[in-house]
Amino acid sequence: MTMISTFQTIAFFVFPFAMAFAAISDLFTMTISNRLVLALLAAFAVLAPLAGLDARTLGLDALAGAIVLAIAFGCFAAGWIGGGDAKFAAVTTLWIGWSNAVDFIAMSAIFGGVLTLVILSFRRAVLPAFVVRQAWVARLHHQGGGVPYGVALAAGGLAVYPHTAWMAAFLS
Repeated sequence: MTMISTFQTIAFFVFPFAMAFAAISDLFTMTISNRLVLALLAAFAVLAPLAGLDARTLGLDALAGAIVLAIAFGCFAAGWIGGGDAKFAAVTTLWIGWSNAVDFIAMSAIFGGVLTLVILSFRRAVLPAFVVRQAWVARLHHQGGGVPYGVALAAGGLAVYPHTAWMAAFLS
């Protein structure tokens, strides 16, 4: 295995692992760590050139991430999403890339809608006391609680990931 293919393999697995970690974290704690977002950003900066992404692609991917960051922070300012979700959406878009950004947003919206309906239905259910004693279950079950939208963002990212330059680099 050459040095480049080792980095391509690492790059191929970093994103899915980070998506799974973010989804689990958001589900259980309703937070997405700034450390995770920064780690994804740093990993992109290091791995993208090593995986063969050219300067034009990197620039367009950064522009897509910046656009999503601006829009997501507007949504955060309006109280529609959390700050972690805004940062996570932006860094996920960076990895997904310019050419897949719209698909990522669309898939995340679909997953988010389904997730919201599932949680609203879950909140109407009567749960056994031993289940509600779990803090994360109680938080999800609470009528005024939020929706862990990082789960939808991660699912959207994973759904689009096979169509990214990362997959092309890994398979080449």
